[in-house]
Amino acid sequence: MRRSRKAKIVATLGPASSTPKEIESLFLAGADIFRLNFSHGSYDEHRKRYDAIREIERKLNRPIGVMADLQGPKLRVGDFAAGKIHLQAGQSFRLDLDPALGDEKRVQLPHPEIFAALQVGTELLLDDGKLRLRVEQHSSDHAETRVITGGELSNHKGLNVPNVVLPISPLTAKDKADLEFAVDMGVDWVALSFVQRPEDVFELRELVGNRVRIMSKLEKPAAIEHLSSIIEASDAVMVARGDLGVECPPETVPILQKRILRGCRIAGKPVVVATQMLDSMVHSPSPTRAEASDVATAIYDGADAVMLSAETASGDYPIDAVTIMDRIIERVESDEQYQMIRDASRPQPSGTARDAISAAARQVAHTLFVSAIVTFTSSGSTTLRTARERPDVPILCLTQNIKVARQMAVVWGTHSVVASDVHSFTEMVAVAVQAAHDQGFARWKDQIVITAGVPFGTPGTTNILRVAVVEET
Repeated sequence: MRRSRKAKIVATLGPASSTPKEIESLFLAGADIFRLNFSHGSYDEHRKRYDAIREIERKLNRPIGVMADLQGPKLRVGDFAAGKIHLQAGQSFRLDLDPALGDEKRVQLPHPEIFAALQVGTELLLDDGKLRLRVEQHSSDHAETRVITGGELSNHKGLNVPNVVLPISPLTAKDKADLEFAVDMGVDWVALSFVQRPEDVFELRELVGNRVRIMSKLEKPAAIEHLSSIIEASDAVMVARGDLGVECPPETVPILQKRILRGCRIAGKPVVVATQMLDSMVHSPSPTRAEASDVATAIYDGADAVMLSAETASGDYPIDAVTIMDRIIERVESDEQYQMIRDASRPQPSGTARDAISAAARQVAHTLFVSAIVTFTSSGSTTLRTARERPDVPILCLTQNIKVARQMAVVWGTHSVVASDVHSFTEMVAVAVQAAHDQGFARWKDQIVITAGVPFGTPGTTNILRVAVVEET
């Protein structure tokens, strides 16, 4: 069950991919980690999908990652007496806290925290940016606006406030309930929506501790101002181009994507590129050329993983979407230009033993044409620093912790195996050699590079590099 490509695929589960057979087909087609979107679906549905993933894991003897994606605060207008209205450019329109049904002159916006953050001149976006308002007056309970771009506005349409840090928590009451359910169920990653500052990540960290890893979704321009500190506070990052594309000019999104990917690469944190990657495949058996290029660009830029949303959750061709994404990644990674970009963009190692060992492991693997780099890890840190180096060869992650093995499923170039604990150098080499052979990474007489930390089992102590020949023991 080893993949021949290095970048990973995240597939979202939903009505089109709920049965054990459908989920197994997605995994066999190339999905490495499954996303449970808590904006949709019941707890019972999520539980059934989770149980199906774990059964497939047992059947195929392959660790599979599961991510719970929290909905986050959704800012929406209230109801209209007629269900919808039409706003004309140039007219005035009021947003307030009054729950009375709206009309062409006003509507409820039940979020007092937004009014507190507004300034004269602030632009408000409605319905995914289709309508645009500019604030002319405001108080603690209302805002008088001028319509810049008009159009139809109906009940409960979303509202975005670009370039404003809103004084609200990314965790709603619903999110906290969903979080408790997901963590108790056993998910490996939690994706946090609406991250604006590192304090948002700290808030979630206080709730989950070390029980699960945190992936921060960057979908607010305000988050870019705190990019380095958010990356540092997070275990991984997702470039959530949906809301980011609403709040930023379209021409800015690709630049921000590259900036985020570079920041994560330097920090050695996994990064996922998401939203509309193969969007036309929701209803078409093949992607557009532009979509194929979009996926390829993310891979050229060094993404650890690319994500499918509606394509696999509710689309007509979920298996085809994963299959085609798998083919695009493999094709890009076999391109000489990709290898040149990968090598040219390699960040300098920091002044630590683990980075020195990881950099040396990549160089030794390249010089000696070894078959794989085998990392022994208890926390995943050794594997993450090795992946940061983007070596030519696969990374075989050996850990005695099934949770860590599942979490590493999103990490570039990594194939995880649950292995027995080791207590000596001799045992370490024997286990590494056997695993490399059994998992199909090396044949007898091939060479492998082994990295680990002493004392064995101590997190963050990568300080050993060993070259070994794969021989029968």
